[in-house]
Amino acid sequence: MAKTVSDFIVQRLYDWGVRRIFGYPGDGINGLFGALNRADGKIEFIQARHEEMAAFMASAHAKFSGEIGVCIATSGPGATHLVTGLYDARLDHQPVVAIVGQQARRALGGHYQQEIDLASLLKDVAGDFVHQASAPSQVRHLVDRALRIALANRTVTALILPNDLQELPYETPPRKHGSVMSGLGYSPPRTVPHDDDLQRAADVLNAGNKVAMLIGAGALDAADEVIAVADRLGAGVAKALLGKAALPDDLPWVTGSIGLLGTEPSWDLMRDCDTLLMVGSGFPYSEFLPEEGDARGVQIDLRPDMLSLRYPMEVNLVGDASTTLQALLPRLRQKDDLSWRKQIEDRVGAWWRKLDERAHKEASPVNPQRVVVELSPRLPDRAIVTSDSGSCANWYARDLRIRRGMMASLSGGLASMGAAVPYAIAAKFAHPDRPVIALVGDGAMQMNNMAELITVSKYWRKWSEPRLVVCVFNNEDLNQVTWEQRVMEGDPKFEASQRIPDVPYHRFADMIGLKGLFVDRPEDLGAAWDEAFLTDRPVVLEVKTDPEVPPIPPHLTFEQMRNLATALLKGDPEESGVVKGTLRQTLSAILPGRR
Repeated sequence: MAKTVSDFIVQRLYDWGVRRIFGYPGDGINGLFGALNRADGKIEFIQARHEEMAAFMASAHAKFSGEIGVCIATSGPGATHLVTGLYDARLDHQPVVAIVGQQARRALGGHYQQEIDLASLLKDVAGDFVHQASAPSQVRHLVDRALRIALANRTVTALILPNDLQELPYETPPRKHGSVMSGLGYSPPRTVPHDDDLQRAADVLNAGNKVAMLIGAGALDAADEVIAVADRLGAGVAKALLGKAALPDDLPWVTGSIGLLGTEPSWDLMRDCDTLLMVGSGFPYSEFLPEEGDARGVQIDLRPDMLSLRYPMEVNLVGDASTTLQALLPRLRQKDDLSWRKQIEDRVGAWWRKLDERAHKEASPVNPQRVVVELSPRLPDRAIVTSDSGSCANWYARDLRIRRGMMASLSGGLASMGAAVPYAIAAKFAHPDRPVIALVGDGAMQMNNMAELITVSKYWRKWSEPRLVVCVFNNEDLNQVTWEQRVMEGDPKFEASQRIPDVPYHRFADMIGLKGLFVDRPEDLGAAWDEAFLTDRPVVLEVKTDPEVPPIPPHLTFEQMRNLATALLKGDPEESGVVKGTLRQTLSAILPGRR
C-alpha cells in the first residue's frame, strides 16, 4: 500500500519526537486517524470527551513534560471547539500544534456542510503559523514549520488538512523552482544578556536596601539560581500563580502568591521594597506592584515583548532565567544588613499562622480553606497539583504549601473554567508514576470536568501509579463571580445567575468505576484525604463547602469595602452568612451594629 499524506504526517510527527496526541475523531480528519491506526502505537492517541478538553490536555502536556503538545480535531465544530484550550496555551506561552480537518478542496467556497474559514478562525490564536495544505509535496515543510515555530516561539501553531488531501499518495518535494525543502529538529539557544547590561542590572540591585523578587513560570527550572540570588540580596520572593511551584513554600522568605489571590506578605513586600527584580513573569496586575517611582526595577524575560510592561523597569534583560541569574550572581554583593529579610520572614510566619486560624474558623458546613490546609501536609512527594479557576483557585494560591520536587499549574493568562481535570489527565500521561490532585469548583465540574471523569475511567489502568484525586468544592454557587459582584460592583448576589444545582459528584464517580468520597463535617477532612491517597484507583472527593467564606484579597481598598457594604445593604440573599465568620472582622468598622 502506497504511503499516504496522512502516513507521512504521522511519521514526521514521530520523527519530531511526538509520542502522544489528544483529540476527538470525525470524518474531516479520518485520514489522519487511519494513519495513526496503521502506525501501530508509535504515537498514542488520547480520546477526550470534547475537543476543548483535548486542547487543554495538549497545553498541560507542554507545561508538565517540557515537550510540544499536539491536539487533533475534525472540521467545522471540531475545530471551533479547540479554540478555548488553544488560547490557554497561547496566553501561557506553551508550544502546541493543532491539526484540524477541512472539507475537500473542490468543495471549498461552495457553502458546504461544516465548511468554515479555518485559517481566519485560527489566525489570532495561532497567528505565528496557520496554513492550509493544498498539495501532497507541501505537507513536509508545513509540518516542520508548525512544530519548529511552536517550539521556538513558545506559542500555538495550526495545520489545516482538507480531507481529500489526507488520502492522496505522499510526494517528496521536487527539486525545482517553487519547492521548499525542509528538515527536522530544533534546540533552544542559550540566551544571556551582554556583560554591560548584566553589570547595569547588578548596580541597581546592589544599591537596593529592600529588594523584592517576583518570579513566574519562566523561573520554574531556576530554583537554585533564584535561591542563590535571593540569599545574596537578602530579598523576599513573591510568586505569580504560574510560578507557584518554582520555589517551595517552606523557605521562610517566600511570601507566596501575589495579586487578587495573593498573600498579605506579598502585598507588604511590594509596598515596602525599594528595588524590584522580576524574573520570568507576565503577572498582569500593576496595582499589586510597587507604585511607579517607589522602586528601581530590573526584569529578566525570554520574550522582549513582556519587558517593562507591568512596571517601568530601569534595566531590561532578555535571557533565560537560569543562565541569566547564573551570569548575574557573581556581580552581586552579599547584603550585610539582613533586617529587611528578617522583617519578611516574621511577616511570612505570622501569615501562615493566620491562614491556619482562618481555615479552622466555623463554617456551614465546611470551611473551604480547611480543605487545602488539611491537604498540604498530606501531599505525597513529587505530587502534581492542578486547580480550576474560581474561588478554589484562591485556596490553591494561598493555602497550598508546595514542597521541592512538586509541580503545579492552572489556566493562568486565560483563567478559564474547566481546565483542572484535563490538566490532571495530561499530567498523569506525562508522569504516570506521580500522584496527581485536581482542585475543582462545582461550576467547572458541571460545565465540562464531570465528563472528563469518564476519560479518567477509561485510561487509569494504564498508569503505573493510580492515584489521581479530584477534589470538588460543592457550594452550589459560582462563588468567585458572586464575590466579584459584591466587592467590585456593589451588587448583591444574583440568584438566577449564581446558584447552581446540587449534584452528587462522588456518586457519579462510583457509578463509572472510580472511588467516591463525601465530606460534610470539617473533622472528617483529614481522614478523607488519607483514604483518598490510599485507594487503589482514582478518587472523587466531594466536600460540601460554605460559599460565604470570603476569598479576601490581601488588601481591601475602601472602595471594595464600600461596595461590599452596599451589596449587603441592598439585600444580599446570603447577608447573614456573608457577615458572620472571618468576614466579620473586616466589616465591623463599616457596618456597625449589623451582625
